[in-house]
Amino acid sequence: MKLDTSHMRYLTSDDFRVLQAVELGSRNHELVPTQMIHSISGMKAPSGTQRAIGDLAKLKLVARLRNATYDGFRLTYNGYDYLALKSMLNRNTLYSVGSTIGVGKESDIYSVSDPAGVQKVLKIHRLGRTSFKTVKNNRDYLKNRHTSNWMYLSRLAAAKEFQFMQILYDNGFNVPQPFDYSRHCVMMEWIKGIPMKQLNMSNIGKLDYKKLYSDLMSFIVKLANAGLIHCDFNEFNIIIRDPSDANKKSDFVVIDFPQCVSIEHVDAKSYFERDVQGIRDFFKKKFKYHPEHDPTMFDTDGYGDGYKYAYPNFKRDVIREKSLDVEVEASGYAKKKTGKKEVKDLEKAVMGMRITTDETDELSEIEDDAEEHEGEDEDEYEDEDEDEDEDAEFAYDEEDLEFGDNNKSNTHDEENEKIIAAISAGDKNLKMDKLGNYILDE
Repeated sequence: MKLDTSHMRYLTSDDFRVLQAVELGSRNHELVPTQMIHSISGMKAPSGTQRAIGDLAKLKLVARLRNATYDGFRLTYNGYDYLALKSMLNRNTLYSVGSTIGVGKESDIYSVSDPAGVQKVLKIHRLGRTSFKTVKNNRDYLKNRHTSNWMYLSRLAAAKEFQFMQILYDNGFNVPQPFDYSRHCVMMEWIKGIPMKQLNMSNIGKLDYKKLYSDLMSFIVKLANAGLIHCDFNEFNIIIRDPSDANKKSDFVVIDFPQCVSIEHVDAKSYFERDVQGIRDFFKKKFKYHPEHDPTMFDTDGYGDGYKYAYPNFKRDVIREKSLDVEVEASGYAKKKTGKKEVKDLEKAVMGMRITTDETDELSEIEDDAEEHEGEDEDEYEDEDEDEDEDAEFAYDEEDLEFGDNNKSNTHDEENEKIIAAISAGDKNLKMDKLGNYILDE
């Protein structure tokens, strides 16, 4: 899904009020009735609300559901993007959006700048994308559960990643400095360097790859001693800093944290060992570097040649020194201590993010695959496979703008008023159909 901000400058304050009204209405309604949108937005005249909805629909910021039982709209990912960017603009942390840096398994990365012209990075979470490439079944738990959706889970993932980065940065870990987040977007420091995936004998320069190996292994242990395991620690999520970077404090920076777990997680040991093995495999393939344990050495402050141990061991090396997992309620700890529904939903959603990407995979492959299913990806509320029910797609047609002549809308006006009144009164007879629409149980 591509981010197109070219229309943002032409949207009025009323347009954003209506767009935000659709977002607020989506909290308890899969398809927000037009009358409810007008009520939440606080617009004076229904005609103004209808005009704004029409403009938003043309830009695909909101969309209709075909075959719905009443007139209403839902928020699209494009609309969610606009709301997040507008929030950052209002806070004066964002000024402009540049080109795409990369496309990840569950996110899009963009170059942005702040009002002072400082280049930064904007990460837009798009949970659910992985299902199209590797773990399609991970989406199944959302079927027939209308209180959760991928847009909401992307928001949780962004908040969690910002929280992880903030606490790790404050505790001296080699991570980007986080600056701001809104909804499913996180703004962070721009790191001058290259992904470790691109590192090889021809471009390593003066960088000591044996020292880099030891430092990366030490990072895994240091993070675990603080209570956390990365779960996707590989060459795709490690940036090697440019030697000319004036802000260089270390040779590398680690990114991508939504999938982190606590060392109390039931699978903590296997995730830790997989992170270690990923680094070992990379250095063995790229640099033919495959150190072994050496009992003649006494130095245990590092790993590899010249040290006693070639690589870390979970039972031997992980000794809790801090409880950052407790502070951020990391997966594993939170599951034990809280039992919150949103925590469980997020845990299921990020399971796919803990699947390491094979080195032969190119970002373009992921991007092409995402584009191939772009219609599916935008439809975060879809409950049934498109092959089974193509008519259930969310779509927008020009005729949808003709609110005044819409006989279907007029037919259901009275029913919508009853539904809105029932929602406000907390009527227990209010139920949902399979499309997520509210119905009154007479």
